[in-house]
Parts: sequence; C-alpha cells; structure tokens
Amino acid sequence: MKIGIIGKPNIGKSSFFKAATMTDIEIQNYPFTTIKPNIGVAYVRAECPAENFFKVKCNPQHGFCIDGQRFVPFELVDVAGLVPGAAEGKGLGNLFLDDLSNVDALIHIIDISGSTNMQGEIIEVGKNDPVEDVKFIEKELDDWYFNIFMRGKTKIERQLRLMATDTPVEKFIAEHFSGLNVREKQVIDAITKSNLKGKLITLWSDDEYKTFTKNLRLISKPMVFAANKIDIKGSESNFNRLVSTFPQYSFIPTCALAEIQLRFAEKQKIIKYVPGDNDFQILEPNKLTDQQKQGIEKIRTIMQKVNGTGVQQTLNFAVFNLLKYKIIFPGGVNKLEDSKGNVMPDAFLMPPNATTLDFAYKLHTDFGDNFIGAIDVKKKQKIGRETVLNNGDVIEILSSK
Repeated sequence: MKIGIIGKPNIGKSSFFKAATMTDIEIQNYPFTTIKPNIGVAYVRAECPAENFFKVKCNPQHGFCIDGQRFVPFELVDVAGLVPGAAEGKGLGNLFLDDLSNVDALIHIIDISGSTNMQGEIIEVGKNDPVEDVKFIEKELDDWYFNIFMRGKTKIERQLRLMATDTPVEKFIAEHFSGLNVREKQVIDAITKSNLKGKLITLWSDDEYKTFTKNLRLISKPMVFAANKIDIKGSESNFNRLVSTFPQYSFIPTCALAEIQLRFAEKQKIIKYVPGDNDFQILEPNKLTDQQKQGIEKIRTIMQKVNGTGVQQTLNFAVFNLLKYKIIFPGGVNKLEDSKGNVMPDAFLMPPNATTLDFAYKLHTDFGDNFIGAIDVKKKQKIGRETVLNNGDVIEILSSK
C-alpha cells in the first residue's frame, strides 16, 4: 500500500511529509522546492492488543508502540506541486502525475489560509480562495485520467471487435489503466456509477467518457484533504466554507509545522507526546525560554481546538477510511512471543476483504500452501480459511508445514 501527497507548490506538502515521516528533507518558502518525489515511511496509529487486551508489553520489529498505541509503517510519497495545466505537461506536470501512478490513495494538502496563489507564490493571507484550489486539482486529475483513456479508446474498441461479443469491456479498460493500479472491479464500479452499464463503449458520448473517467479516478485514487495552516487567522472560516461547499469530501484541519515542532521536542525529551493526541506533557520546562513556552502553549491551544495537529488524523483517515485497510497481528493462543522472545513483534496492514488464508500467504507461501485452519487468539476460537478478518485481530495460522 502506498499513499501520495499532492497539492499546489509551496503550500506545506513537504512540511506534512516531514511531520509524518521525520525524514530530513528540504523545506523552503518558494515554489518547486520538491522536484523529484520524496519517498518515506509514515505510520498509521491503532490500539495495540498486546497492552490493551493481553496486558503485556510488545516489542515491535517494524514501527513502534507508545502507551498502548501501535504505529504500523506504510509508504508515503510526496510529489512536486501541480500547477494549472499539469495534465497537459505544464510545470513538468506529466512527470509529477506519473509519480502518482502507483499510489492507492491521495492526501491533498490545501493552504487553508489562502496565502499562496496558483503558481505557489506567497501572497497576502486570505487573497487566494481554497475552494478554487480543490476545483483546480480535481480538474487536473480528471484530465489526467481522461487523456489516458482517450489515448487508448481506439485500441479498446478494436479489441472488442476482434474478441467475442460477450467479452466484458471492463477487462480491456482495466488493462489499459493497469499502470495506474486500476483493477477490473473498480472499472465495473465506475461504469455502474456513471449509468453506462450495458451500453456499448462505441456509443458513449464525450460527456459520458468524462463522467466515467472522473468516477474511475475517484474510485481508484480516493482522496482526503488536509487543510494546512489552520493556525493562521481567518483559516477557520475558510475551512467551514470548504466543508459546506464540498460535503462529499473529508477535510481535516492541520498544522504540519506544529507537528514537526512537537516531534523534535519529544525527540529531545522536552515533552511527552504521542502522535495523534490532542495534548502533550512538558517534561523539562527549564529547558524552554519564555518565548519557547509561549510558542508551545500556542500549539497546545490549536491542538485542543481542532483535536490535534491533523497530521496523524489524516494518515489514519487515508488508511482506515479511504482504503479500509486493517491491522492484523500474528500470535498464538499459548505464546505471543517469537523465537527470540519478542512479544507480538509483527503487525500487517491487510486490505478490507482479507481472509485468514490471505493472511497465511502474507506471512509465508508455505503457510498458505499448507493451510489447515486458523485461530482467533482473542476469542480462542477456530476459524476457517474464508473468514474475513477484522481490524486488530490476532491470528494464529495452523499449517502442516
């Protein structure tokens, strides 16, 4: 699973990426600081069953655990800013859109303060309308999908003529969009949503092509919006206007720079902070100047007003709400430790309909090939190979090997 960060230049995408991954990347106050995509590891947060259910301390092999909150890694990609006309190649737009081909979901960073114009230049606060930012990025993504589809339309029609009349069109469309990780089921859903089921593709109108490709984009690249710079005066009214203008989307108030400051303060053991919390504890007040104390208390006020900095909340929303992934833990009824004595060291992100058999193959091919059954460790109940797993399940795989 891979999630991409998009938005205009110079609106806080790199700050969000750094806050999410704590990767040392360049953050500058000018457009196109990022040219090549930044790729890093971010974490989704969930309750750890080791401490919250089994009442033992875990030893994560990947990610980490703080106060019973398990942080499981996934890949995050920050691409360069998109400008109007990106789908036609402006601002190296084709290159930047190609960087998004393999992501499963998108986080659209918006400058909610309205202090960045369409080219990513800093302007007076409130002079840019964030509503237009949403519309412009949507148009670029829709044009991207539409252009790809139209380039292959003739080939798809030719394939249909050469094949049997009952060959489903979704098969050829999915093959054409395979470079964007589009699956056949998503094509079927987009056709149905566009009211084109049963209608020959050769009879689709231009408007129907656009409706279909837009729906395919929404289904195959779902998106959540991080309303960055929520701490700046006037941002709250812009945020409320966005929510009312686009009720079909999810907007999360965000302050990426505050998250970076908290992470650094926590790293230096000045504060105790768990990413995603709406508060923190100052451990070393004597290490802070009066100005730093004022600054960190300002961050606290923002966090309590919008329920955190928004960074972890956005990551969680993308993984759990958009993609509906689940965290599954391997474990045993009689033993939670691995061969080295580490308690529940592993946690895996699994797709929404993953079964016990899918999980067996995730752990090892031999487990899947020689699958006998599985046990829900929390319930101490045996479950079958077709059982769909739930978020937070601890599963023991029974295999003849």
